[in-house]
Amino acid sequence: MLDYRASGVLLHPTSLPSRFGIGDLGENAYQFVDFLAKGDQQIWQILPIGPTGYGNSPYLSYSALAGNPLLISPAILQQQGLLTEEDLQHLPEFPQDRVDFDRVIATKFPLLRRASDRFKEQGLETADDEYRRFCNSQNDWLSDYALFMSLKDRHNGSSWNQWEKDIATRQPEAMAKWAKELTDEIFFHKFVQYQFFNQWKNLKKYANQKGIKLFGDIPIYVAHDSVDVWAHKNIFRLDEETGEAALMAGVPPDYFSATGQLWGNPVYNWEELKRTNFKWWLRRVEAILEDVDIVRIDHFRGFQAYWAVPEGETTAMNGTWLNAPGDEFFQLLRQDLGELPIVAEDLGVITPEVEALRDKYGFPGMKILQFAFDSDRDNGFLPYNYSPNCIVYTGTHDNNTSVGWFYERSPEAQSRVVDYLGCLCEDGIHWALIRLALGSVGNTVVLPFQDILGLGTDAKMNTPSQAEGNWAWRCRAEAFNEELSGRLKYLTYLYGRTPQDIE
Repeated sequence: MLDYRASGVLLHPTSLPSRFGIGDLGENAYQFVDFLAKGDQQIWQILPIGPTGYGNSPYLSYSALAGNPLLISPAILQQQGLLTEEDLQHLPEFPQDRVDFDRVIATKFPLLRRASDRFKEQGLETADDEYRRFCNSQNDWLSDYALFMSLKDRHNGSSWNQWEKDIATRQPEAMAKWAKELTDEIFFHKFVQYQFFNQWKNLKKYANQKGIKLFGDIPIYVAHDSVDVWAHKNIFRLDEETGEAALMAGVPPDYFSATGQLWGNPVYNWEELKRTNFKWWLRRVEAILEDVDIVRIDHFRGFQAYWAVPEGETTAMNGTWLNAPGDEFFQLLRQDLGELPIVAEDLGVITPEVEALRDKYGFPGMKILQFAFDSDRDNGFLPYNYSPNCIVYTGTHDNNTSVGWFYERSPEAQSRVVDYLGCLCEDGIHWALIRLALGSVGNTVVLPFQDILGLGTDAKMNTPSQAEGNWAWRCRAEAFNEELSGRLKYLTYLYGRTPQDIE
């Protein structure tokens, strides 16, 4: 992990500007990398990049290993000759500051299908060596994923456990029959993944050349309606009759919700995972470490003990803590991969056992300044209680923006923050908290881009336990300006976090 002082920015690619209604891996992503480099930032943190379903949450993906088709840049496809200028004319009018996911899907998927058709018409399905190498090297997940998505399309988006029983249970004859019947659809989904990972690989290479590390995210759980559960039912706790989650994941009541958070994902059958030497999990970590340089494990505490809620519950209140074999897993992971560039998301109900597991492997935890001011002096989120091995944030994607958070506090609660800071920075509460984070002893600081821009509540990314209306915030291209990168560069220098400080 980072054992030197550095800083970076949290901005999910969907939040980038683009004329296609959603951020993508095209020109504006490269401009953002340039903005980070000019500001002496060394990290770009993102959320999970898998294909999203209902609610558009990156934490509920159809696959733990696939990429999100909506992030593919049509402009790059045009450069490859797979789309024409005419194809990209007459785009609908998209909102600039939000993602209209329905309109984006209705616009981008026809473009992807057109590009797929041209790829096939040009004979590249067989002539493109790079495409064939990609399909062969990723076949352990890609074939199942392409068939799964094709089946979902054919079944009008219904969940796999509502399909005909023979294909829901993956009977060999049904698998062969559907694979033959859906040949064209399967090719389309493989083509889309090939394009996604080509574009992703090129962006990562550019970022690394500019001195920027990509900081990714693994949700500990996968969506019930995913290829992972359909293809690997034995490693999940499912109802044998219905295929539904027999035990659902979530967290008990906490800072974010008085009734807890019921995520609905099936929890793992850890006994079966242990029997296979955690093969599925090892492959998952290996795959993301090909895509990013650092990885955050969301809900890390679930590797020590996890909250399991019985099928049929409507809140997370009536769950049970069950132990997980995290120590055995991380031992095996270290044996296979060496020292691990892993960050532990250790927020919420954290016990000494969870801290011991995190510290045994030297994983940095997370410190959130918005959590620092509402208890006593032993509060672990107060900067004078930090150790260097941590990632310091003003807030995360699950928090309000710093401006929104501060001005929704009572006058008394605001005064506690100002009292700690000594004064309220004339540039606003967001810059005061950014300075506090950068000046801390934490080796790594990551700042949500909304806080750098000083935006209010309307710009927050997610409200936990709210099913709709999340993940839609976007920035504008004019945000990547010299004044803002210059300010970041100055503060990064002031607090000893520039790339030159480690040379």
